[in-house]
Formats: sequence, C-alpha cells, structure tokens
Amino acid sequence: MAYTNALSAYRETRIKTASQGQLIVVLYDEAVKNLDRGLELLSTGQNGKQDPGKIEQISKTVLKAQEIITELMVSLDFEQGGEIAKNLFSLYTWFNQELLEANVRHDIRRITIVRNMLNELRGAWGEIAAKTAGENVSRPVAGLNIAG
Repeated sequence: MAYTNALSAYRETRIKTASQGQLIVVLYDEAVKNLDRGLELLSTGQNGKQDPGKIEQISKTVLKAQEIITELMVSLDFEQGGEIAKNLFSLYTWFNQELLEANVRHDIRRITIVRNMLNELRGAWGEIAAKTAGENVSRPVAGLNIAG
C-alpha cells in the first residue's frame, strides 16, 4: 500500500513539474503503451479466435489511446503552431478514426500503423523537449489526466 502511494505521489510530482514538451512526451508514451497492451491482448487469441473475456480490455486500451490523442488535439496552439498545428490536428483526427475502426473490427494492422506513427512523433517531441529543457515554459497543466 505504501509503495502504491509513493509511486502515485512520484507520478503526480513528475507531471506537475514537467515542461510542456515533457508532458507531450508523457502523453505519447502513454498512448503507445496502451496500444502495445491492446496489440498484446489481440495477438493472444488461440486458433485465430479472440478470447471473449479480453474484448473489454482491448477496447479500454484503444479508447484510452484515443482519449490521449484527443488531449493532444485540444492542446494544439494554432496561433503559434501555424501549419504544423493544423497538420498535427489532421493527423490526430485520422489516428482517432483509424483506432475507432480498429477497435470495432479488432484490426491489428490499423492499431500497429497508428502505434508506430505515434512512436515516431514521440521521438521527435522527445528531441524537442530535450533541447528546450532549460527554457522556462509557463503554461498551466491543471486538468491533465494521463493516469487513467
């Protein structure tokens, strides 16, 4: 119990003290982690048949990734981001559409494509966050919930 509380406190502190770039990386990490879990659950079906007991778990992992992508969408700054923000918005919209279809059809291919693209974007944001780590970015992070 104490370990769980300490871990929870650490995660909360990490989020509250993170820069905007670091928060974006954390969101990408969580989305990729959820899609990895969904893919793992999807691929464990025997004889090409999915275990009915895992359907809800699979759906939850994909929905959580969609929620995170939606959070990334609403955090875009179209004034400062310009064309890049518009392109990311379009890409995030496509991700959510693909994941919606993938969730309904249990389509491993679609989930894998979105997962890999999110991971590439995560890498790019990781580099940006590392370069700007010393900058003081004052943006409130209240309301950001990646824990589930």
